Amino acid sequence: MENVSRYTQAIQRVYKDLAITTIEPLNHGQNNTVLKVNGTYIFRFPKYTEGYQALKREITLLDYLQDKLPLAIPRPIFSCLSSRANGFMGYPNISGLPLWNGVLAKTDDATQERIAQQLSTFLKSLHQLPVTDILRELLPQTDTTSHWNTIFEQVRSKLMPHMRTDAQVQVTKHFETFLEQPNPFAYSPVLKHGDFGASNILIDPAAGSMSGILDFGSASLGDPAYDFAGLLSSYGASFVHHIGCDYPNFDALWPRIRFYQGTFALLEALFGIDNSDINAFKDGMALYV
Repeated sequence: MENVSRYTQAIQRVYKDLAITTIEPLNHGQNNTVLKVNGTYIFRFPKYTEGYQALKREITLLDYLQDKLPLAIPRPIFSCLSSRANGFMGYPNISGLPLWNGVLAKTDDATQERIAQQLSTFLKSLHQLPVTDILRELLPQTDTTSHWNTIFEQVRSKLMPHMRTDAQVQVTKHFETFLEQPNPFAYSPVLKHGDFGASNILIDPAAGSMSGILDFGSASLGDPAYDFAGLLSSYGASFVHHIGCDYPNFDALWPRIRFYQGTFALLEALFGIDNSDINAFKDGMALYV
């Protein structure tokens, strides 16, 4: 990571009274440089223009969501949105560790049951929030036929020239089998997290329970199945079905969950191409070259 001094300077240009004694780079954040300041605050600096626009939306959304959800979420108390080069958000650190699959696998049955219930309750609470005019004006609409046809065309034009022939056939079948159904996106739009995977789900290991949910930068109005697809990628089908036991009409979501999950690596590769991120491109294409 580049020298953190420029981030210190960017923060102190706006918050002159914040005495920065320590600043620690954190090793996560595809769209953002993430820093822990004074062991107390998390600051995120967007890496790309698109991430800067998402950060502006995210700050407004997080303010709107405070005290509406059953788990802790970031509470922005620092922000600068004057320009992408110096834009940032800062919030008090939420204690806990990412719930990686290996961490989950080491927990006992009672803890896994508690975690599944907390994740189900969180998603129900998020997805059942009224889609108000505020949210419609703030967030994009995703998970429509046109949205996914556009993504499929980008996959064909940008990624397939780099794929093995059998991988091209496999990816084409994955999209066409789903998109050519009479009504593949039969759902009512909800507020979705949009990046509901292990790195953004925090657990308190001592308590054996969830402590918070991070990174609402990919939030949109879309398909509730998309958030379950993030869980599927992180934890596998058995645990996701466990989470879905208490979620209304979960079985009807399953075909869409599987479709979305099968696109995640491709979306990462597209992100890599569009943002000149060679590592994201290589990671996303690993199964197809």
